[in-house]
Amino acid sequence: MSLLVVGLSHRSAPVSVLERAALSGDARAKLLHDTLAAEPAAEGAVLATCNRIELYADVDKFHAGVAELSTLLAQHSGVGLEELTPYLYVHYEDRAVHHLFSVACGLDSMVVGEGQILGQIKDALAVGQDLHTAGRLLNDLFQQALRVGKRAHSETGIDRAGQSLVTFGLEQLADGTDVAEWAKGKRALVIGAGSMSSLAAATLARAGVAEIVVANRTAARADRLVEILTEPGATGVAARAVEMVAVGDELTRADIVVSCTGATGLVLTGEAVEAATHDRTAPLHLLDLAMPRDIDAAAHRMPGVRLVDIESLAEASADAPMAADVDRVRDIVSDEVAAFGAAQRAAHITPTVVALRAMAADVVAGEVARLEGRLPGLDDKQRAEITQTVRRVVDKLLHAPTVRVKQLASEPGGAGYADALRTLFDLDPGTVASVSRADLNDGDVKNRGRV
Repeated sequence: MSLLVVGLSHRSAPVSVLERAALSGDARAKLLHDTLAAEPAAEGAVLATCNRIELYADVDKFHAGVAELSTLLAQHSGVGLEELTPYLYVHYEDRAVHHLFSVACGLDSMVVGEGQILGQIKDALAVGQDLHTAGRLLNDLFQQALRVGKRAHSETGIDRAGQSLVTFGLEQLADGTDVAEWAKGKRALVIGAGSMSSLAAATLARAGVAEIVVANRTAARADRLVEILTEPGATGVAARAVEMVAVGDELTRADIVVSCTGATGLVLTGEAVEAATHDRTAPLHLLDLAMPRDIDAAAHRMPGVRLVDIESLAEASADAPMAADVDRVRDIVSDEVAAFGAAQRAAHITPTVVALRAMAADVVAGEVARLEGRLPGLDDKQRAEITQTVRRVVDKLLHAPTVRVKQLASEPGGAGYADALRTLFDLDPGTVASVSRADLNDGDVKNRGRV
């Protein structure tokens, strides 16, 4: 089986296509179930953010896997396959590992170095674990990606190469003014209470806004975000929660609006924005971080309104300077990809080595039993000494070749050593498979729920 990723992102597709291809939570779950039901795939995980949709799978056939995963993405995204195909990219085996590790480090983000992607990778793994679609390979891959991303942020200055989309978006709204100076004393309306909206609310609170109003379809989540913002020792900002039906009224009083929901339609229509700006003297600043968009693009053309959305952020970030630390992160990614590949190849041969040692133990047991039949007068001490001697001889004979074969198998092109070992020692394929299944089950129990 081999790792395959098929996806599209802001680098390969226009925002209009990404917007239409966005997946809801239910659609992601259905996509994962259908991926495992497809013949070429044994594991699956979906990484879906505001600017990327990627389907990871462990497949046994490359061409069939690409065709099946592309078709599934088209079916569940609602964008026709013919229209979607030109924007899809495909990565296989080590290139797929390299891609995810680069994504985890923020190298492939719209704003280079942003750390939000780590939480999104963690969520993708958690969903795969909860739905039991992420097996040994994808558990190992995504957990290692999280470690690589954290390493990149701790060992380099990649954070200085860019900011989170929230910070970058607010800087675009401030239009060259210091965000804290620009936001101080303003009223903010945050629509949504997910991770991105929560980050926006916290950022605005630290920037010194006078009030934050949180609107969300689930009132309990809005209340919880308000509690976090106003708890003792926090920012001291005034905050309150409102129902979604109150958004229109709150819009007339807000200076800054940040929206990031999972809605499939517009949350703020052009008519709603226009009504809120009627007879208004102060400008209205809108930040739309949702995909598909929450705020009608028509707001771009309205007087007194400044709208920053994913599309305008993509254009602005294209000219953002790259930090020298980016090269260091690329080196880290390359080293980690090589290490991950070596570990996976070494793990691939482990069941064969275990089966070989099990066969050797059976041979020792059989020969000792035969010797006892021919020498019935042996006492327990003599029998134990003979048994231990035979085991030592067998262990010494197997030690060097098994250690060496693991080393060889960990190198590129070493996948064939497991087959050679099985052939040379005439190992039962069923025994090797049973060892693999037992090891996989242990790994699933160990990894389930861990991110």
